[in-house]
Amino acid sequence: MEAAAPRPSYRRLAFWTFFVALIAATNYYQRFGGSSTRGGTSTVSVYSYSTFAGGTIIYAVWLGIVLLIAIDRFDLLALRRPRSWRRAASLAGGVIVAIWIVEAVVSTLPLPQSPGREQGITTVHWEPAHAGAFAANVVLFAVIAPFVEELSFRGVGQSLLRFLGNAPSILIVGVAFGVAHGLVEALLILVPFGCALAWLRARTDSVVPGMVVHALFNGAALALAVLT
Repeated sequence: MEAAAPRPSYRRLAFWTFFVALIAATNYYQRFGGSSTRGGTSTVSVYSYSTFAGGTIIYAVWLGIVLLIAIDRFDLLALRRPRSWRRAASLAGGVIVAIWIVEAVVSTLPLPQSPGREQGITTVHWEPAHAGAFAANVVLFAVIAPFVEELSFRGVGQSLLRFLGNAPSILIVGVAFGVAHGLVEALLILVPFGCALAWLRARTDSVVPGMVVHALFNGAALALAVLT
C-alpha cells in the first residue's frame, strides 16, 4: 500500500479540478454541438497524419499544464517503478480481465449506440498505402495518450486526492477520467476503467502499470478497428 498521504495541497487541487472540468466542458460542447472528432456521427481518421499532428499538439499542451500543476512536486506524478514488477503484472492482469467482463456486460445493454462507436472506434478496411499514417496514430493513441492521461489522472489527480482516503480518491479519479472524455454511453466503460486503473496505481504506488494496461486497451481497439 502507499505511504501515508501528505498534507493536502488545496491550491494545486483547485487548478487540477478546473483543468479537468475545462477538458470535460470542451469535449461535451463538441460532442453535443456535432463537431466532435470522437463522438456523435463523426470519427477520427486513423489514416490521417493531421490526426497525429493535432493530437500530439493537444497532448503536449495538456502535459505542459499538468507539469505546471506539479511543479516542484514531481513526486505527485507517481512516475516511478512499482514496488514489485511481478505483483504489478499480476494485478494488471486482473484489471484487464475485469474490464473485459465490464465490456461484455455493457455490450448486452440496449444503448442508443455502442460505447465504441460513440468514441469514434468504427471498423475500417486496412489500407496498406496509408500504413505510415496508421503507425503514427498508433503511437498517438497507444503511447502518447496513455502516458499523458495516466500522469494527469492516476498521477497528479490521485496524489492530490489521497487525503480523502483510498476509496474516495479512486472513485473520484475514475469518474473524472470518464467525464473528461465528453461522452455518455461510453461512461459505462470509461468510469470502471478509470477506477480500475486508479486501484492499480494505489496498489503498486506507480502509474507505470496503468500506462501499460491503458496502452494495451487503446492499441487493441485500433487493431480491432482495422482487422475485424
